[in-house]
Amino acid sequence: MTYNILVVEDDKDIIKLLKIYLENDGHRVMSAQNGVDALNIIENIKVDLVVMDIMMPQMDGYELTIRIRSKHNIPIIMLSAKNKDDDKILGLNLGADDYITKPFNPLEIVARVNSNLRRFYHLNTKVVVKDEETLLNVGDLMLDTQKLALYKRGEEVIVTPTEYKILSLLMKTPGKVYTKLQICEAINGDYIESDNNTMMVHISRLREKIEDDSKNPQYIKTVRGIGYKIEKKEK
Repeated sequence: MTYNILVVEDDKDIIKLLKIYLENDGHRVMSAQNGVDALNIIENIKVDLVVMDIMMPQMDGYELTIRIRSKHNIPIIMLSAKNKDDDKILGLNLGADDYITKPFNPLEIVARVNSNLRRFYHLNTKVVVKDEETLLNVGDLMLDTQKLALYKRGEEVIVTPTEYKILSLLMKTPGKVYTKLQICEAINGDYIESDNNTMMVHISRLREKIEDDSKNPQYIKTVRGIGYKIEKKEK
């Protein structure tokens, strides 16, 4: 299937390189050299996934991610020379689904793009006939699998596509323990080595959104040495 990929990068050579590889993989590629132009494209043209640099003129990648997330629920991959853990955590916390550091292998970019497209547009998209089966309830949490929306005590909680996938997996089988590898493979369809740390950041971010006290989680529990589960709770 062909998707519309927006590459936001102020380096023309990188845009050209990614365009060659992504188009060779069957995607349509649009480009922008700053966040302002990128936001204008997203508001006027259907974009299925964004690959963006962080350091750009007029509007950087962090601000662009915030602006996109305020209106749109599309996969975002950050591509940056900023390689410190704090930079990566900040990007993911602001709403990015993935973070790749420069220098990069363009084939990995293609793999990451396809992985994020697959997890968002293909996994967990089964249509359920019965209305009650479209709602997953655990305690005060309700996940609407048709609207792809999360609610806590009736109030909508904004989550990224990746956060939604993780929570959907856990809420479908409360009490079941999933290893980190199982969660990565379930949301990605495959496993790439750096997914492990990225997934842990998503878990931490989810806790901040759904727990009354993220330092003392009552929903997403860590099973030491194994992985994670979501506790069975009666509403």
